[in-house]
Amino acid sequence: MNRDEFPGPAPTALRVHQYLGLQPGPKLIVLGGVHGDETCGTVALGRLIEALDAGRLQLRRGELTLVPVCNPMAHRAGRREGERNLNRRLLPVAIPQDHEDRIARVLCPLLARHEVLLDLHSFHTDGEPFVMVGPRDNDGDLEPFRHEAAETALAAALGVRQVVEGWLEAYAKGVARRGGDAQYGIGTTEYMRSAGGWGLTLECGRHDDPAAPEVAWQATLRTLEHLGMIDIGASAPCARPDFEVVRLVDVIDREAEGDRLARDWASFDAVRAGEVIGWRADGREVLAPADGRVVFPNPRARAGAEWFYLAEFSGRRLG
Repeated sequence: MNRDEFPGPAPTALRVHQYLGLQPGPKLIVLGGVHGDETCGTVALGRLIEALDAGRLQLRRGELTLVPVCNPMAHRAGRREGERNLNRRLLPVAIPQDHEDRIARVLCPLLARHEVLLDLHSFHTDGEPFVMVGPRDNDGDLEPFRHEAAETALAAALGVRQVVEGWLEAYAKGVARRGGDAQYGIGTTEYMRSAGGWGLTLECGRHDDPAAPEVAWQATLRTLEHLGMIDIGASAPCARPDFEVVRLVDVIDREAEGDRLARDWASFDAVRAGEVIGWRADGREVLAPADGRVVFPNPRARAGAEWFYLAEFSGRRLG
């Protein structure tokens, strides 16, 4: 986005709320508003701050940091981005080039001082909430990792049924086709893992779903309970879901404004091999290469941006 499209002076600070338990414990950071049109996390964290400040909820141990609005420029305008997508190329740079670079220079060191991250988001289209987990434990070049068990256990505690893995690997394929660098795919959780921590992205529902803030609120409470930072019983009772885990295998970009989807896809809609998912502006069919699921469909994606992801069933188990 062009800076001139945003009224008023550019925001110059992030508001951060921190609570320090009097007993040692985990260092958790929870983010909302990484994208300005995704307000469920902001609402949920505001509710949490109010409950903590009023004494209705007690932090028993550890350190809790809350950032209800990570991108103030985008939030103020009600748009996904300020001058660019904060959740891409999230890296501290010596000479910031845009608003999101300036945020990254503050946010990245803040993330690195913590052990665990919960990042609260929402999405464009219909579909049930889902949690995105990191890679399996590995020593590879793309995203080496050693906290698979911890992420999996927390994902199983959040109260959502759908689980997605493989995001950075799939995104790297798309970046390679564009001739770019896989580092462009680094967002909050990827940066957290690169700094030695671990974390989850929770997609709480459609942007305007009135239930999404409650999903974010309950998941945040369950995270605090799971980590032993608050007493058990703050969150609503939740039966253990019948988990469905899928692995992202590819991302398909929207090449032109005339590209259109074949129907109103929702995340986790099933697709059969050879099924038409959409059409290019010149009439070419975009076909499913294999049986699987459509994830993150975005009919309003800009040309050159992610249009939808393809996923297959995973062998990962959450217990």
